[in-house]
Amino acid sequence: MSLKYTFGKLISFPLLPLLYFQGKSIRKNTPTLPEAKEPKGYVNVRSDKTLNIITIGESTIAGVGVDYHKNGFTGILANSLSKKLATNITWKVYAKSGYTVKLVSKKIIPKIKESSIDIIIIGMGGNDAFTLNSPKKWISDIEKLINLIQNKHPNTPIFFTNMPPIKEFPAFTKSIKFVIGNLVEILGKELHILIKNKENVFYHNEIITLKKWSKKHSLDTNNTQLYFSDGVHPSQLTYKIWAKETASFIDKNFKK
Repeated sequence: MSLKYTFGKLISFPLLPLLYFQGKSIRKNTPTLPEAKEPKGYVNVRSDKTLNIITIGESTIAGVGVDYHKNGFTGILANSLSKKLATNITWKVYAKSGYTVKLVSKKIIPKIKESSIDIIIIGMGGNDAFTLNSPKKWISDIEKLINLIQNKHPNTPIFFTNMPPIKEFPAFTKSIKFVIGNLVEILGKELHILIKNKENVFYHNEIITLKKWSKKHSLDTNNTQLYFSDGVHPSQLTYKIWAKETASFIDKNFKK
């Protein structure tokens, strides 16, 4: 277990009652947004080749914050990948808002019936941080998830997306950003260490900062509300940037 986590746990313990009441207030004042509709699609670039991809995860992969998945992470990712890889793409989303890695393994993985999958993308971390999952338990749950997938699809590459930028969420208080934001970064570092020993598993370990994104994409650095649909979940703009960045990461590591 990392020293940063142990130290953070000692500092955060006295804040737990405050975090509890702040969390209740945030849930009360944050609108409940639905998951996106139409969780599957097809991108045709008139290629002789077609790749089948699936995305797995929590609310961000479930498209909370946009109307249809074609306007969310998976739809935009599929379009970007089809251009980069010059191939048609069939895509499908397996995700549920509020799910931790443990719940994904238990309730989502058994529902995946595709026999042939070329790329699997996983977006997790937020709910495990919100539930104060320890790094040790997180890695144990991640390892079980990877094993479940590789038992069914041993030759399919698995790509983990960046961890959610919780320190940037405008709906959160400074104390929640500190505790949960630091924890999610620790979980990301543990994931990075784990996948170094895993074959055909990749993790996009770049920490997302809105300042960096704004500068890179020539956006208003002072208006972070652009990036959020409700102060917590991504806006369509964020899904677009995040999906394209993920597509570039996959393109660099995918064996064509």
